[in-house]
Amino acid sequence: MKAVIGRGLFLSLLLIMIPAVYIYLFLRLSLKEVWFIFYESEFANVPLGLWILTTALVLSWGIAIWTSFIGRSKEQVIEQRLTDLIDTEHTGESNEKFSPRVDRAIDSVSNVIITQRKSLQRITDERAEAQDKLIQERIVQERQRLARELHDSVSQQLFAASMLLSAITEGNDDADTQKPLLQVERMVQQAQLEMRALLLHLRPAALNNKSLAEGLEELLMELKEKVLFDIRYRLEEVNLSKGAEDHLFRIAQETLSNTLRHAQATEVDVLFVERDGLAIFRVQDNGVGFKESDGKGGSYGLQNVKERAIEIGGTCKIVSVPSQGTIVEVKLPTRKGEDTVDQDTVSG
Repeated sequence: MKAVIGRGLFLSLLLIMIPAVYIYLFLRLSLKEVWFIFYESEFANVPLGLWILTTALVLSWGIAIWTSFIGRSKEQVIEQRLTDLIDTEHTGESNEKFSPRVDRAIDSVSNVIITQRKSLQRITDERAEAQDKLIQERIVQERQRLARELHDSVSQQLFAASMLLSAITEGNDDADTQKPLLQVERMVQQAQLEMRALLLHLRPAALNNKSLAEGLEELLMELKEKVLFDIRYRLEEVNLSKGAEDHLFRIAQETLSNTLRHAQATEVDVLFVERDGLAIFRVQDNGVGFKESDGKGGSYGLQNVKERAIEIGGTCKIVSVPSQGTIVEVKLPTRKGEDTVDQDTVSG
């Protein structure tokens, strides 16, 4: 506002003085005679001086307001372009045209900001990845150690106890003692399932340079040899990022572990396919199921599955019907071909 007032006053004074100076220089009149001409000369019964004063004021203040408006518009456009640059890493498109020097300056600022931002992001990502990798390596080592100890000690002892109880039950014809023996045998078998579920949790989540379909097939083949129920599966190769594959593999471990511990199922179907640009992973069993009101839908294992699905940009749907079974389904977008090229370029 101060700039507008200052510019208006300056232009007003300039436009009033110019006619007076011209008359004084070219007509060789004194200042008194000049002011007399301004006062005595009339047009439409209005003194010439008043016409000149009014015209000078209108023009000066009009020019002052117009130039101020133009300057403010330019400032807003530049501010918007710089704001877009900071927020979205591009200067955006504008109908306003600047001088080549201003455009070059904005482009230079744009390049500096984008370069610095990418450098900081790369440094931060590399530092976080290095730290995560170290932590994950230590976790995997500890998991493997615990899994070996449990498999070599507790799991083997439970297996031996189960075989011994089966032999005693088959050779015992006393109904009074056979019933509690059968109960103990079922308890030992349930403990075996719990141990297998625990070992499944402790299993490393890394795929070790295998595709997700190959890792799932290896996991399911191993489970088929150790459990009593039937496992059927259909697995396809799906184009996903490394992080998404690791998360989905862990989701499979969590889901199968919950099935082992709680479902009491006789059949389990596992599906991993791609449909309409979506990777679909589904585990379905014919076990006891549960009601949402029981609170099992928010249990630790299933909650982990939901959280992991969200972390990779997917969705998780859990449907369970008592006495009919449970379905756990995770969907997430597949990686497009151009994304694959970008990832390979960065990795190389």
